Amino acid sequence: MIYTITLNPSIDYVIQIDQLKLGSLNKMDNEAKFPGGKGINVSRVLDRLHYTNTALGFLGGFTGDYIAEQLQQQAINSDFISIKGETRVNIKLKSDQETEINSHGPDILPEETEKLLQQLQKVTKQDTVVLSGSTPPSLPTDYYEKLVEEIVHAGGAFVVDTTGDSLTSVLPYGPLLVKPNLEELGELFHVTLNSRDEVIHYGKKLVDLGAKHAIVSMAGDGALLFTKEGIFQGNSPEGDVKNSVGAGDSMIAGFTGTYNKTKDALEAFRMALAAGSATAFSTDLATGAYIQELRKQISLTQIAEMDKRKDENHEDH
Repeated sequence: MIYTITLNPSIDYVIQIDQLKLGSLNKMDNEAKFPGGKGINVSRVLDRLHYTNTALGFLGGFTGDYIAEQLQQQAINSDFISIKGETRVNIKLKSDQETEINSHGPDILPEETEKLLQQLQKVTKQDTVVLSGSTPPSLPTDYYEKLVEEIVHAGGAFVVDTTGDSLTSVLPYGPLLVKPNLEELGELFHVTLNSRDEVIHYGKKLVDLGAKHAIVSMAGDGALLFTKEGIFQGNSPEGDVKNSVGAGDSMIAGFTGTYNKTKDALEAFRMALAAGSATAFSTDLATGAYIQELRKQISLTQIAEMDKRKDENHEDH
């Protein structure tokens, strides 16, 4: 089973205004509401690829009820912790430029956070847990690490898609996958990345620090996959970018679902690239059929082997 965890879900309220005039009355051309949050997006794409999964996290208030109802209508399994606070609404304003307005999220009580930790005690060695996105300000700063400790103690694998200290703290636990983009990779190591060689240098560090696989997405230039065996580059298919929301989550879903089934990192990377591009070329999260179509356009090239001298030196001692 694959579980996804969304600590700070949202209703994503998408508004289309062709000509936005700041300081004036604007009338929207189109609107739509989607159950949002990075883990929920992963669950939705996993479901479209026919990978069984269960969405976990915190939901509260009428906004939380809306998300739960939407997931139920889409036949997506969920087992959210009910909280007293109210799930947030995020605004995605699409005009000549795309603007996002995200709220902080609800206060989550200590007894509510404990319930999620207890849920993870049912994880088995056959399970993979995807932890995605930000944490509400009310949660302890080490809450990501506490979740990972429960998963590892239970014998499960985990994928983490977050940034900063939350990511750094869980690398020693051996995540199956981490997926920073160029900006996030630079911020993680407090550097500005100006060349592919620099990206490769710091991407390798993610594996050195404990990640089993790391994908660094580079927008239109495709992505790099770092493993203990080598470094691989995959291309981005051709298409018109319509949507930036959920592309990274789709990559996580493509990789996790495929790897959970095949244990083939390269095939999982290929599916990740197809899924991310398919969502970028769609107005919402991509359909399974479109992902499979783009998968045929993905080519992978090994660009380097990982430096094994450190391991050999370690063995000599």
